[in-house]
This record gives sequence, C-alpha cells and structure tokens, in this order.
Amino acid sequence: MSDVVVHGPASWNLVVDLEELPDPTPHMQFATAHRELVGGTSAGKAAHLRDLGADVVLHTVLGTDAAAGAIEEALLRAAIPTVATHVDGPTERHLNLMDRDGGRVSIYLDVPLAAELGESLERLLADVARARAVVLDLSEPSRAAIERVAALGVPLWTDLHDYDGRSSFHAPFLDAASFAFMNGDRVDSPWELLEACVTRGTEVAVCTLGAEGAIAVDAQRVRHRVAAEPVSRVVDTNGAGDGFMAGFLAAHLDGADVPGALRAGARQAARALGTVQLNPILEP
Repeated sequence: MSDVVVHGPASWNLVVDLEELPDPTPHMQFATAHRELVGGTSAGKAAHLRDLGADVVLHTVLGTDAAAGAIEEALLRAAIPTVATHVDGPTERHLNLMDRDGGRVSIYLDVPLAAELGESLERLLADVARARAVVLDLSEPSRAAIERVAALGVPLWTDLHDYDGRSSFHAPFLDAASFAFMNGDRVDSPWELLEACVTRGTEVAVCTLGAEGAIAVDAQRVRHRVAAEPVSRVVDTNGAGDGFMAGFLAAHLDGADVPGALRAGARQAARALGTVQLNPILEP
C-alpha cells in the first residue's frame, strides 16, 4: 500500500544552459553548460514526495532504448518505487533550453509509442484503490485512465501546467480532479481561472507564479496567497513546480489547511531550485 500513486511521464532530458534564450532567427550561440538527467513531471513529483518521506509509487511508460535504462537506474538509486510499462521504441526525451533567469523552452525529442496499458492499468487501479491520493499527470496514458481511476473515489490530483482555461486536452483532467495545479504562463487573470476551476467542481485550485509565489482558491471561494521561499542562489528551476505540488499534497495528507499546505509547497519548491536535478535525492 502506498499513500500516493503518481501516474505519468518520466523522461531523459538534455538540459542546455544559455545566457539568454535564442531569438527566432538563424544564428550561433554558445552554451554555458549542459547535462543529461532524469526529467518528466511525474518523476519529479515522485522524487519530491519520496524526499518528504511519503510512501509513493510511480507508474510510468518507458521505451526500450538506453534512455529507459538510465531513467530506471536513477529512480532505483533514489529509492523511488516504480512500475514501468515498456513499449517498443523510444523513451520520452526533452531538450530543455534554460536561460540565466530560469526561463525555459522545452523541446520534445521523442515520446513513447501509443500502447494499450492492459495489465499495467489493472496494476495501477489496484495501487490506487489502496492509496490516499492519486496524481494523474498530463499524458495520453493518464488521459485514457481517468474514468476508471476516478470511479475508485480516491482524491485525484492533477497538474495542468500552462493551462489557458480553454484546452480540450486538459478538460477531463480538470473535471475529475479534487485538487488542480497550474502555472500562470498562459493566463492574464489567474484568480478568475482558479475560480472557474472551483466552479467546475475542483475542491482547491492552485496557480504557481514563480518568484511571485503562488495563489489558491478553495471550495468556499476564499482566496489564498503565499510568497516564494527565499533561496540564496537559483541553480536550476526544473522541478520547482513539481516540488510545490508535492509539498502541498504531503502537507494536506498530514492535516494542513490550505495556507499551511501552500507554505509547505513553497518550501519544497525551493528544494528543487538548489540542484540541477529535479530533487536532491536524484543526485548521483
């Protein structure tokens, strides 16, 4: 039995540091550093939950290439229980271009081939039925599992990332979620979007705002805000959003109210900012 089941992407990322993100014109540019490591929003949440002491299991889809082996090795080293469904072909891989202020352009290099989850879905459902919370992250396999996972009645958490309030792909995740998280990258009025999410039935909707902290709206339409946790130096912003959601989730399971969970989320996001990994437990 696990307290939290996380279902969604784990990837192998090439991260390239630049002084500034490229202009959309042909030119040459020198990187200041580069590295290959585990990425993926679900791997990030599982790592942060493990870091917080939560009993978590990660369900993910991997290919049959060397990247799959590298991901599994890193997750095993970090003691993150993982159930991987392997499909013939490539594992999800990203090229993340990062500027000195933490801005990112993420380019998908490969995604796993579509496949029926079959027995893997049954294992997922069995794990969810014994859990206190389930996280379904944006992906086609997670989208295919929403209806059956939601039918189990376990509180469902989702990360909508740069949701704009209109995307049809995001809609079933939001409609099934008790707790919905997103960032403010593609919305002009985040308070209005959060209130719209609550109107659709979400118990708590949260929007992270980077250095400006985060805001939330609960089922009683009460607005909440938390400042970002101060850090001495930002090493890498990858994984900060996953850390925020994991910190909030773990605090909620421990009985925290929304303000307390927001503060816990801000603290855990800061853990990601101090390492090039999604979370320090993934450091070699």
